[in-house]
Amino acid sequence: MTALYIGLMSGTSLDGIDGVLASVASNGTMRVSHHVAQAFEAGLRHTLLKLNHSGPDELHQSALASNALARAYAAVVNQLLATSGLQATDVSAIGAHGQTVRHQPLLHDGTGYTLQLNNPALLAELTGIDVVADFRSRDLAAGGQGAPLVPAFHQGVFGCADTTVAALNVGGISNLSVLKPDGQVLGWDCGPGNALMDHWCQLHTGQPYDADGAWAASGQVLAPLLHRLLQEDFLHSPPPKSTGRDLFNPQWLNARLADFERAAPQDVQATLTAFTAQACAADTLRHAPAAKELIVCGGGALNRELMRLLQAALPNTTVVSSEAHGLPPLQVEAAAFAWLAHKCVRRETASLPSVTGAQGARVLGAVYPR
Repeated sequence: MTALYIGLMSGTSLDGIDGVLASVASNGTMRVSHHVAQAFEAGLRHTLLKLNHSGPDELHQSALASNALARAYAAVVNQLLATSGLQATDVSAIGAHGQTVRHQPLLHDGTGYTLQLNNPALLAELTGIDVVADFRSRDLAAGGQGAPLVPAFHQGVFGCADTTVAALNVGGISNLSVLKPDGQVLGWDCGPGNALMDHWCQLHTGQPYDADGAWAASGQVLAPLLHRLLQEDFLHSPPPKSTGRDLFNPQWLNARLADFERAAPQDVQATLTAFTAQACAADTLRHAPAAKELIVCGGGALNRELMRLLQAALPNTTVVSSEAHGLPPLQVEAAAFAWLAHKCVRRETASLPSVTGAQGARVLGAVYPR
């Protein structure tokens, strides 16, 4: 017995929305049939980026940004329905992650918080489909990090019964899943992904990202700067752990660029790309030394220079795009939230205490009926 779900993902890269239509079997196996990608309108992207930090009238701006995001999500849903020839009533539910603007688990009062802007009630109203949202807060309430949530999904689509596999998602932040043949799953955020590279590229070239890593490839890695970046305490703390733009943001970068004001911008870009590669490779070597394959998804899998650096740092591990396993890199996280919606609708646990550090596995998400 299979059911149709839509998964929507807008990640910390803030490049836009990926939506997938997937059929999910009762045992959790799934097949993606359609994919739609929609870039953020410039004004919405600017607002979402600004809301990653405290500012004037942020509650008002957050509410309106949530409404705008729900409308953008609905446009992606409508495109998926149009291209598939399906009706809203054919879809069991939409899994809509929302846009993370703050992530501070276990801080302040011992519970902390994570905040994903979204208006799932409006999305249900606009699409006529049940919406599952707010996937992270239940895990936080149980003492967990609330992130990453994709390792359980990675196990289902990339896990192997006879060898350890590592799966690396490189969005704005990078997260690593270690999938062991005995079924044990580990996972955590291992450091920056595209966020710093994209910021620097936008600042100096006007382009939203370094296409194919070509600009980074034209520069030279600044070894002293790379060493300084790699000293960040977060990189050396043990899992479970998660992070976001709360840490790896332009202010963090500017503080570490002191003494490098005269460096060529392309050399800084080369160094930031090497920083992401080194942080991810170090965690792979530290926690998954037996992995014969590193499966890379997210926008970072499309960065040829980043993939080259990952392979150079992991000579005994084959670095491949998730495309080699039948799931294109930009579809993986959206597919994960379709899968998480399926788990919520069936009231099945989807969190992994071995990943988030929570007191136990929990059903994730809240349902907003159409």
